[in-house]
Amino acid sequence: MSRQNAKSATPPTDDEGYLIDPADWDEGVAEALARREGIELTDDHWRVLRYMRAYLDEHQVIPDARFVIWFLEKDLGLGDAARQRLFELFPYGYVKQACKIAGMRRPRAWSTG
Repeated sequence: MSRQNAKSATPPTDDEGYLIDPADWDEGVAEALARREGIELTDDHWRVLRYMRAYLDEHQVIPDARFVIWFLEKDLGLGDAARQRLFELFPYGYVKQACKIAGMRRPRAWSTG
């Protein structure tokens, strides 16, 4: 069961599975997108996804991975282990999984550095 009321169906996505309109995102959509990626969302996933959505709402741009890593360093007290934790949560990468599940459009010309 979703943490919020799930939409009746997953909103339209592009050929790679990214939402066409990030405004269509809610936590039910995130759960559906995560299932497609083979990820069961944990509290740590939700912390990252909510941070990313808040950043998008505030700045109108997708947060760079380094900002998410800094958030994990501070929020979870992981220090230098934050980068590794991000990739444990999203093993196929920040852009491929975190951005997709957070309902972002696919970043163009993105460096995963």
